[in-house]
Amino acid sequence: MDRSLADIAHVEALLDSPHGEMRALRARRVLLTGYRSHPHVGGQGVYLRELAIGLRDLGHSVTIASGPPYPETPDGVELVTFPSLNLFDEKNAFLALRMDHLRSKADRSEWLAHNTGAFGELRAFSYRLRSWLKANGDRFDVVHDNQTLMAPFLDIARDIPVVATIHHPVAIDREFAVEGAQKRIDKWLTRRWYGFTDEQAATVRRLSHLLAVSAAARDSHVDHYGMAPQQAHIAFNGIDLEVFCPGETAQRDPYLIAATASADVPIKGLDVLMRAFVELASQIPELKLEMIGQLRDGPARQILTEADLLDRVTCRSGVTREQIADLYRRAGVVVCPARFEGFGFPAAEAMACGAPVIASDGGALPEVVGEAGCIVPAGDSAALVTAIRGVLNEPDLARQMGEAGAKRAQAAFSWRDHALAASSLYEKAIAAC
Repeated sequence: MDRSLADIAHVEALLDSPHGEMRALRARRVLLTGYRSHPHVGGQGVYLRELAIGLRDLGHSVTIASGPPYPETPDGVELVTFPSLNLFDEKNAFLALRMDHLRSKADRSEWLAHNTGAFGELRAFSYRLRSWLKANGDRFDVVHDNQTLMAPFLDIARDIPVVATIHHPVAIDREFAVEGAQKRIDKWLTRRWYGFTDEQAATVRRLSHLLAVSAAARDSHVDHYGMAPQQAHIAFNGIDLEVFCPGETAQRDPYLIAATASADVPIKGLDVLMRAFVELASQIPELKLEMIGQLRDGPARQILTEADLLDRVTCRSGVTREQIADLYRRAGVVVCPARFEGFGFPAAEAMACGAPVIASDGGALPEVVGEAGCIVPAGDSAALVTAIRGVLNEPDLARQMGEAGAKRAQAAFSWRDHALAASSLYEKAIAAC
């Protein structure tokens, strides 16, 4: 293909606007919202921060509203915080309810959900946001939500145009989690925990202006939540190309595998990577694995423990973006084994650093990697072994993959293009009101 999907989405978004880019660049007062926005884990805080920068640089006035943990706030961007009850930090969450909490629908909702086995942060944040906007809504031309997708946003949309970014439907996580639960009670508790996904599905079907970060993100919402394809416009996420870039003096370790995983849950595919690593490590004494993230008790740790290979795996958490980029520049190969990704920041960032990337065909990863890396079937550890061995045994192939990946990352993953697509969608949402 001569043009990336990101380029196509950018052009389509602008052409949909009758005045082209000039209309997309009209300065607007934008409220970006996220129910939680950790700056280093899970990508939600990264998305809000980088989109805020992109919108700010296009001339928009940008405010971020977030529940805890809060994002890093760029210069020139206001942060509005909505503290939660922090019930996960309470020794006895049932006794954490206070008299003043009873007067707050958000607090009551969060306390009740938590103490009945449900995840209630999304709805509680939505209630807090809706209440705050009743007094502050005239400050904004448009609200842009980052996949909270709860019913109060439909109420907000009656007064202020709402645009929402969709990454991947959490119903997919629910399916993997329920399938992995061994006991009937555990399956029931898992369904209870993920009960909010039904409300997300009902909400997303009624929101007319959605920004999907990949075709897989759009199509998975069509399949799992029943939305119409035409509700969503596609624009790839960007990445910070000043941080994630090839190093001039970096020396790659041909026997170092790098990977990133926020949790050892089935959807992340860590078990697949560990089975492949065990097989390869038995044949290659120098082989080692370095991971960004914690390796808690779970299938991946169990696989390594049974193979007596824990000492050849290094895990780091709480690292900076610069440290992550350094790992990608040192790695002989970066593996992204997820069974599903709505986008896949690790793959894009590793490519930008010139690392050869091997990814599964889960979700959007083939879109992100394109022809610059190697794609293997999701869940297939044997195919992953073959692909990793091929990169390790062929230095010229590894170099070519790295060069192609860096070139693709520069062309395809621009926060400015993503912000332009969002800006065009704002105009459509405002015009529709």
